[in-house]
Amino acid sequence: FSGADLADGSCGHPTIPGRVSPLLPANHVTMTKGTGLVHTAPAHGMEDYSVASHHQLPTDCLVDERGYFTEAAGPELKNKNVLEEGNEAVIKMLQAAGSLLKEEKYVHSYPYDWRTKKPMIIRASKQWFVNTADVKAAAQDVLKKVKVIPTSAVNRMLEMLDRRTFWCISRQRCWGVP
Repeated sequence: FSGADLADGSCGHPTIPGRVSPLLPANHVTMTKGTGLVHTAPAHGMEDYSVASHHQLPTDCLVDERGYFTEAAGPELKNKNVLEEGNEAVIKMLQAAGSLLKEEKYVHSYPYDWRTKKPMIIRASKQWFVNTADVKAAAQDVLKKVKVIPTSAVNRMLEMLDRRTFWCISRQRCWGVP
């Protein structure tokens, strides 16, 4: 059958009793990498987040800032590292539920942290977004007072700030970016 036959369908979550998930079309899902059927994790990637936003789905994040499952993931997963014992726990849960069709090793293309050289998990977090001309004007005024080397970069940065439509005020990082 074709993917269109699944439109408007739903499926039960294999490890969270009573949770039903809709089957949704998405342009980033193709047959060239696997079956063409994938799970959606709106809190862990831009494509999934876009699909969830379009369909007004919640963006539940079951992983904390350390990479461990939260209490919301359930008692079997709570405080387990997602990339380590968490994977094994999920596999065992799927087997127990009779929901595992196939298991095989797969080298996933995780992004890696440039400092630790370890894989990173993309996760949604609360942000403050503002969309005001006052913030933009203040940022541009402050930038004009900064000594930038080379000086030609100032104009590019001012133009970039001018095109910016939303501002995210975040203090999540305790260190700078490269």
